[in-house]
Amino acid sequence: MVVTVSLVALFGLVLFFLLRSHTLGYGSAFTAAGFGFFLASTGASGPINELATAVINALGQL
Repeated sequence: MVVTVSLVALFGLVLFFLLRSHTLGYGSAFTAAGFGFFLASTGASGPINELATAVINALGQL
């Protein structure tokens, strides 16, 4: 749960700075947020969470 909240905060921060630097438009940000929201409700959310956990655990072992 802690990893999920941290990743949401990280991605939110990156999205904020991309919008602020005008690298990413509002339409693209809305599309990305909508895609993430709907992706979380599919069967792909389990493997994505497992992959993120594995990567974070691997980084901790370095």
